[in-house]
Amino acid sequence: MSTPPKPAALLACEAPPRTRPSNYPEPFASRMAGRIKQPLGDLFGLRNFGVNLTTLAPGAVSALRHAHSRQDEFIYILTGHPTLLTDEGATPMAPGMCAGFPAGTGNGHQLLNETGEEVRYIEVGDRSEGDAASYPDDDLMAVLREGHWIFAHKDGRAYE
Repeated sequence: MSTPPKPAALLACEAPPRTRPSNYPEPFASRMAGRIKQPLGDLFGLRNFGVNLTTLAPGAVSALRHAHSRQDEFIYILTGHPTLLTDEGATPMAPGMCAGFPAGTGNGHQLLNETGEEVRYIEVGDRSEGDAASYPDDDLMAVLREGHWIFAHKDGRAYE
């Protein structure tokens, strides 16, 4: 079976959405309702970092509030007015604003769409093997192994 050729360029808004809306186990995956991720970097065969065009419907969140041990993350707001939630509190955001989250700080971050309009943003993150994600507000932890997130309770028990 041959691999389809990678495009030279494309309209980001026409990229196909992720086939699986969330990697989280339940009961967390259902909390990602209203979030659509269109993986852009994968379409070009990028392996060292990921790029997503993400849309949040009114009331949706970007992810569980989380922090990475090895992965830097960056977001750039295209449309809408989300609220960035970090350990410092809530920061209103608007189109043209950006934020970065250095690895290893333990500062959990999350975007919330508390408005009646869609929010659309670009997110960029590296794919550091052995990265661990912590979730300060939830009974969840994760480790990236061989390109896949493995989730467990904070006491180490696996999610069913």
